[in-house]
Amino acid sequence: MSKDKKTDAEETEGGGGKKKLFLVLGVVVLALAGAAYFFLLPSGEAEAAEPEHGGYVALEPIAVNLAGGGYLKIGITLDYTTAAAGGGHGGGGVDGAKAYDAIISTFSQASPADVTGARDALKETLEQKIIEAYTEHEVQMVMGIYYTEYVTQ
Repeated sequence: MSKDKKTDAEETEGGGGKKKLFLVLGVVVLALAGAAYFFLLPSGEAEAAEPEHGGYVALEPIAVNLAGGGYLKIGITLDYTTAAAGGGHGGGGVDGAKAYDAIISTFSQASPADVTGARDALKETLEQKIIEAYTEHEVQMVMGIYYTEYVTQ
């Protein structure tokens, strides 16, 4: 009878050891999986590559009435990406309709003082609006703008 008690005690002790072993192995496997995910898989920022220059399109200058009176004659050039240029095989490009709309909505709300004093801030706002307007299916078609004419009265 003592032999049976001994084997029962050994089995429960051995079973507890196996449980601890499986628990430790599980934690180690999870730690290794987390480390592999962190170090081996690329982050979302690395995947978002900078768009590649595809060309320029100059838009005809337009006159915009300002909110406090007066007007602004503004011309811009769009710096478009290879995605807009048909993958770099010529043709393509972008039309200016969305850019003209962004110009009018941005500058028609500005006062003459804003147009002269906050020119760079207005350009950044306009550039962001244009980039958003020309982004289709998470593919950026325009990567920047340049002023070609900026006359206020």
